[in-house]
Amino acid sequence: MARAKILYQCQSCGYASPKWLGKCPDCGEWNSFAEEESVSKLVPQNRADPVALPDIAPSTGTRHSTEIKELDRALGGGVVLGSVVLIGGDPGIGKSTLILQALKGLTKMGKVLYVSGEESPEQVKMRADRLGIMSDKIILLPETSLEGIISVAHEINPQVIVVDSIQTIFSLELSSAPGSVSQIRECATKLMFMAKKHGKPLFLIGHVTKDGAIAGPKVLEHIVDTVLYFEGDKGSSFRILRAVKNRFGAANEIGVFEMTEAGLKEVDNPSKLFLSEMPVNVPGSIVTVSIEGTRPLLVEIQALVTTSSFGVPRRTALGVDYNRLNLLIAVLDKRIGMHLGGMDVFVNVVGGLRIDEPAIDMGVIASIASSLKNRAVETGTFTFGEVGLSGEIRGINQAEARLKEAAKLGFKKGIVPASNANRKDNEGIEVIGIKNVEEALEILFF
Repeated sequence: MARAKILYQCQSCGYASPKWLGKCPDCGEWNSFAEEESVSKLVPQNRADPVALPDIAPSTGTRHSTEIKELDRALGGGVVLGSVVLIGGDPGIGKSTLILQALKGLTKMGKVLYVSGEESPEQVKMRADRLGIMSDKIILLPETSLEGIISVAHEINPQVIVVDSIQTIFSLELSSAPGSVSQIRECATKLMFMAKKHGKPLFLIGHVTKDGAIAGPKVLEHIVDTVLYFEGDKGSSFRILRAVKNRFGAANEIGVFEMTEAGLKEVDNPSKLFLSEMPVNVPGSIVTVSIEGTRPLLVEIQALVTTSSFGVPRRTALGVDYNRLNLLIAVLDKRIGMHLGGMDVFVNVVGGLRIDEPAIDMGVIASIASSLKNRAVETGTFTFGEVGLSGEIRGINQAEARLKEAAKLGFKKGIVPASNANRKDNEGIEVIGIKNVEEALEILFF
């Protein structure tokens, strides 16, 4: 017998409580609890036999290309049979456009079932016409009932299934509203079981909350195999597709796209694109090299330091960690003697890219010092390195790949950690090793 039980669940993280709470003790959200009916069912399961690890045959599954290289890169090389991929992002950023373009290549596997829970068939057809996608293998299903979707999937036997979006799907077995944590968890779990059982790739498109997280992230991220986030400024045409979880490839791998009238266009050389409009001989600007997944990227970091008009100076970080910025400002103040206590400091990574790697510390410090001194960095110079609290410059990994990418774009001089400078092949770049921040700033500005 099914037993009904009333629970209160956080609609942000899925935390359950027997009583209503004003603040979620797990994620810290306020007024996020909603009453939901939890139904526990005792269903007998078939017993699985234990198998010794050496007796398990290795998987021979192959990857299938979407014919979009940047998407394949983020997926780890292509789509794996039976994998469940979650794509999240802000409304209108290009999630549906990307998946529709990918289906053009996936139709080589067979029929594709596109479940549209938000848009009408006419709206999807208009987008497909604009993208130049005309294939009778793409079967459109305007349905929001989970049971109806599974029934149609068994009838037409598609090779790929797309659900746009998972928040609109509901199960008749639950009384809660579509989009609630219990509905998302139940629908995603049953769709995952179907995909795994029949070996069919499943793509789920998810909305994000006001904080930029997929609704019910702790629930969905544990269920799916791969989580891809679409990032980008709405005022810019560039889009970053970042893999934050991938059971079949490297995490933090990114794909770079440009939004055009004909859909999303791949960017083969993101470094060149990010530096295409870089100003010359302007204070507060410098190039640094970051590693995103397996790809080295040259990005421009800009800083603006100005006298504060308020009692408390402002610190604004766009594309870099705010707390890391405050740490680096403290290092400049204590170790170098650059007093920024009465200054507003603004730091921005050009292109809408967000970088969490500590290797860009030296780039942030150099851009701040350049703006404060009002002196431009020499053209063709780049820097990277992690900065410690005592002002030392620590070595970083994959320095060779970073130098190779910089040489490819014509850079001639690199200010790098001393431990990364002792290499036989510097790709024709004048590499200067530095041990601390003071030494680096003397080379750059004196």
